[in-house]
Amino acid sequence: MAAITIGKLASETGVHLETVRYYERIGLIPAPRRARNGYRHYRIEDVRRLSFVRRARDLGFDIEEIRTLLALAEPGQSSCDEVRKLAIAHLGDIQSKISDLQRLASLLTTSIEQCRGSEVPICPVLDMLGAPLA
Repeated sequence: MAAITIGKLASETGVHLETVRYYERIGLIPAPRRARNGYRHYRIEDVRRLSFVRRARDLGFDIEEIRTLLALAEPGQSSCDEVRKLAIAHLGDIQSKISDLQRLASLLTTSIEQCRGSEVPICPVLDMLGAPLA
């Protein structure tokens, strides 16, 4: 099988080149073997692993959560119960962020509705930005 260059790996997974190097540095993907010219040569397994990492990042999992998920995804290590607990906790975080964003959207919407251009002496949007958040 032909070796996969870092450019091809990045292209196939939708991950930026510098991010691939970063993930390699922090151990999320293994260091690839190097050709005589110093080029990295990745394997199809690396494409799968990086795709896994990318999907987990897209879902908002942080680096440490991804490390845990990768460890649990290893053959013989899978514990659906552990993965489920991690996913439930992550879902709770997402729902909390959604709630916070909805509250902020409501606050901004109210300020925008109160803003009538130059008709008011103090712009409600600017006033809201300077006011403490409840």
